[in-house]
Amino acid sequence: MSFKTVGTLTRTLWARGNKTPPLARSPRVNRLCTTCRISGGKKQGRDGTKEESCGSDSDRPTGDAPSPSDPLHRCTAGDKKRAKEPLGAPGVCGVRRRSFTSTAAPMDQISYLWTRYNDMKRLVHDLIPPGACNLLNSSTIYANNEVDLAEVDIYGFDYDYTLAQYSNALNAMIYNKAREFLIEHFKYPEGIRKYDYLSNFAVRGLHYDIQKGLLMKIDAFHYIEPGTVYRGLSPVPDEEVLQLFGGTYHVPLQQDSGFYGKGPKVKQFMDIFSIPEMTLLAVANDFFITNDIEYDPVHLFKDVSEAVGMVHLKGYMYKWIMEDLDKFILRGDETDAVLHRLASNGKKLFLITNSPFSFVDRGMTHMVGKNWRDFFDVVIVQADKPHFFTDCIKPFRRLDGNGDLRWEKIKSLDKGQIYKQGNLFDFLRLTGWRGSKVLYFGDHLYSDLADLMLRHGWRTAAIVPELEQETKVVSTDRYGMNLTWMQALTGLMERLQTHRDPVSKQVFLEWQKEREELRVMTKNLFNPQFGSIFRTCHNPTYFSRRLCRFSDLYMTSLSCLLNYDLSYTFYPRRTPLQHEAPLWMDQLCTGCMKTPFLEEMSHIR
Repeated sequence: MSFKTVGTLTRTLWARGNKTPPLARSPRVNRLCTTCRISGGKKQGRDGTKEESCGSDSDRPTGDAPSPSDPLHRCTAGDKKRAKEPLGAPGVCGVRRRSFTSTAAPMDQISYLWTRYNDMKRLVHDLIPPGACNLLNSSTIYANNEVDLAEVDIYGFDYDYTLAQYSNALNAMIYNKAREFLIEHFKYPEGIRKYDYLSNFAVRGLHYDIQKGLLMKIDAFHYIEPGTVYRGLSPVPDEEVLQLFGGTYHVPLQQDSGFYGKGPKVKQFMDIFSIPEMTLLAVANDFFITNDIEYDPVHLFKDVSEAVGMVHLKGYMYKWIMEDLDKFILRGDETDAVLHRLASNGKKLFLITNSPFSFVDRGMTHMVGKNWRDFFDVVIVQADKPHFFTDCIKPFRRLDGNGDLRWEKIKSLDKGQIYKQGNLFDFLRLTGWRGSKVLYFGDHLYSDLADLMLRHGWRTAAIVPELEQETKVVSTDRYGMNLTWMQALTGLMERLQTHRDPVSKQVFLEWQKEREELRVMTKNLFNPQFGSIFRTCHNPTYFSRRLCRFSDLYMTSLSCLLNYDLSYTFYPRRTPLQHEAPLWMDQLCTGCMKTPFLEEMSHIR
């Protein structure tokens, strides 16, 4: 279906006076849909012309006039006055006969419902043109807020998972070393050593209930997604989850993670380095549960967190990467290309990272070359984010060529020099870089981006490597068809829910079962345990909500910048709110017929 065809159809119907543009249809649907039919043949009008009466298959109450904006309504004889349609099956209030499957006799209630179901399914199948699901590109930059790159003069970067992308092999090594610390330093049972790293178990953005020992996925409204709660490596039945949380899936705000993802009872794992930690927590819980060993989940959480922290504090991760840069660092040539492009266009660049200088120097030399510092106007290492952005106590200290600390007071931040610690308030005072002319890139929504956007008005861009795999899944025909049909079925259930007789309730139970199966199928395409990091069924995840709140832009990697010129303006997609009509092209073709037309919703007045 071309945009030209849909646009012509929309303009034509608007010209006729329709208040809501109908769903665009292909000729195939026009042939299939026969809701407009001749009642008792063509009858003579007052002016001598022949009129055709138009039936409606909606579930509006008896006596309501048909709505010309009904997306299932189509009249082939123009917009002339329509004669009233005879009622359908006895006892079915306001349902007019449909001729989709038969024009012979009025249908009973169950036939009517399944006819509507089949009509919708055929329509959805026809609305998705071949190849429509292959339009997404993982190299795209997505906008939560409007950003004009022509207004950006200063580009700032985090290092880990921003300038330097790491392979999945790093997660396995962090897990193995932390498991070793847990056994040898904290004296945990040797049996835990039998658990190998599970690369496809956890996803970023999950919450962990410290006291209950539960790993779970929470949506933007603080509700747990059913089927995504795990104790150890085993799912917890939904009934038990309700009992554990007092008869609800809701996690109260005071128990949920705080502003930086660390609450008194629940922690959110927001960075990519936390995936090995989640896996080790699940494995240790699973060992104690399967071996019927009594333990305290609070102690376990504390010990696992410290074991993973030791991997970083003792420098193991830095050592592994520096020993085999080719194995662990990805897309180094693309990082080099981005820095060259920005610098050659007169942009100022700076680096603020928590990593030590020796580690950053080795990685940047590998990716960019020995003169990598020539690209940056300011380089700050071991910054201690997020405290760097909130505290104003720690002063900057300069490092000499050997990486040793100097003692003089810092009165300016000079190009070619390396600085340690410091704070953002001194940084702003010494550089004068403020507001929306600064764009900062980072992978951690809390530590890298939140304060910069909320407190200082910088533009922010989130690096989300998971986008590459997620867009591949979303681009498959299987996902597109399942999702569109699930949305259409949901809309059908919403519109027909006023039918509450026993027969209709039985049909609705079957539809609800199918809808749940579709939910599980779409979730499993991303991750069998927890699904997409961006969605919990129809709601955004808690992670997705924070992503939209703390980042103006988000992308798979820094290299996505190479696809846009430096005067490009990113515009967020305007999707309709729940109370707005679906007037945008990407919404007209969803197959979801759930716009609440006044005639059909009169029962709620």
